[in-house]
Amino acid sequence: MTALNRAGWRPEMNAAGGADDNVTFTGNRALMLEEPLIFEIGGTGTTGVDFDEAALAADLGALARTAPIGLPGLSESETVRHYTRLSRQNYAIDLGLFPLGSCTMKHNPRLNEKVARMPGFADVHPLQPQETVQGALAVINELAVWLIKLTGMYGVAMSPKAGAHGELCGILCIKAALEARGEDRRVLLVPESAHGTNPATAAFAGFTVEDIPATAEGRVDLEALRARLGPDVAGVMITNPNTCGLFERDMKAISDAVHAAGGYVYCDGANFNAIVGRVRPGDLGIDAMHINLHKTFSTPHGGGGPGSGPVVLSEALAPYGPLPFVARYADGTHKLVEEENAGEEHPETFGRMTAFHGQMGMFTRALTYILSHGADGLKQVAEDAVLNANYVLRSLEDVLDAPFAASGPCMHEALFSDKGLAEGFSTLDIAKGLIDEGYHPMTVYFPLVVHGAMLVEPTETESKAVLDQFVGALRSIALRAKNGDPALKTAPHFAPRARLDETLAARKPILAWEG
Repeated sequence: MTALNRAGWRPEMNAAGGADDNVTFTGNRALMLEEPLIFEIGGTGTTGVDFDEAALAADLGALARTAPIGLPGLSESETVRHYTRLSRQNYAIDLGLFPLGSCTMKHNPRLNEKVARMPGFADVHPLQPQETVQGALAVINELAVWLIKLTGMYGVAMSPKAGAHGELCGILCIKAALEARGEDRRVLLVPESAHGTNPATAAFAGFTVEDIPATAEGRVDLEALRARLGPDVAGVMITNPNTCGLFERDMKAISDAVHAAGGYVYCDGANFNAIVGRVRPGDLGIDAMHINLHKTFSTPHGGGGPGSGPVVLSEALAPYGPLPFVARYADGTHKLVEEENAGEEHPETFGRMTAFHGQMGMFTRALTYILSHGADGLKQVAEDAVLNANYVLRSLEDVLDAPFAASGPCMHEALFSDKGLAEGFSTLDIAKGLIDEGYHPMTVYFPLVVHGAMLVEPTETESKAVLDQFVGALRSIALRAKNGDPALKTAPHFAPRARLDETLAARKPILAWEG
């Protein structure tokens, strides 16, 4: 008789009839239940559902199954238990702090979900006649008004599906504006501290990307930027607050310099969570900025649901924004304005970003979040997020290297590096050690400008008690890494699975099940 261990192997039983290495007969560790692949627990020769084979063949005709297809057969209870056990092995914001940097994995109020599931929103279909979806159009319009007010911009495109899609929207607006001026500017400047999708978006849109270096304190080198500006530069893509967790103090000067050279300023708004209600990007000279509704306004993401990336536009770029857009008329009705009736508001639109208009569920959740907080509450969101991040930074800077700790307060992200760890120990060891402490690891090895980066974002939704526990856990692991604790090199020890060979998994992935 054999037993499963955490890694799925079957060790031999010892002389006393028990499993070696403290492995239980079932493979379970108390209430941490071992769960094999569904193909390992369900036989392909059985099924949990009974079909009338003759009737099925008659209904499906040529599509009826004529040969075994190798699917596992499980009873209803076995199926439910399998997926429930798998769900217990997932880390979620409902279980604890989610320290992923640059992702803003905050608490998602159930109120948002309740409203998004109301029949009038959840059941709406994109091909319905517009007169039957006036409520949905009103929600889109109301959210658009809020986004314009919060950013101090002139207009907003609601159709982009996520952050990178929003980036593309903004860059296409810039491209259309330059074409309307008859100018062939082919270079976009991207600072080192920008998000990694920025250069990819610029290249996809047909631009050449050139880097702008950062200063020693982690911000854009203004003089280097000014020196590179010229008639071939279409603009700059800048992330503010940047991925080093810092606010770009020279943002207005950067915008003024780019505008004076005939270019436009695109701002990556993924970190808007740190400044919402406190800073209006429009006041800083921004021409286009996407807003991740799934970060700033609490919509689940990262597997919890699709993203949404509306793009706010300056007066200079608004005429080139995509279609369609929602318009509200004097009689209180709303209409989705298409190309044939765009009128003077979008006379030089670059076209359509997507088949249908945005993400209705994301719009509904975001507006619910905004209305439940109000203007003063949104301001407090930014203040609390920044406070929490600085608390984490100052609580750990004596045991973890914080390369920009002297650059002033961080925004909603605290950045550390692997400098000072014992020989042979790395950021990965600290991340794996956090799993044993019951936490999902922070973002690792990003931003690339910091060696062995660890980017921690506690978000505004965490209390001091929660932060103290996390700080204590990370502090203990950092000390183990500095002191060369060999056990940390094989962490995690208490997770459902041991540490994987990530290099081998990347080079030789198993992409299909072979029974």
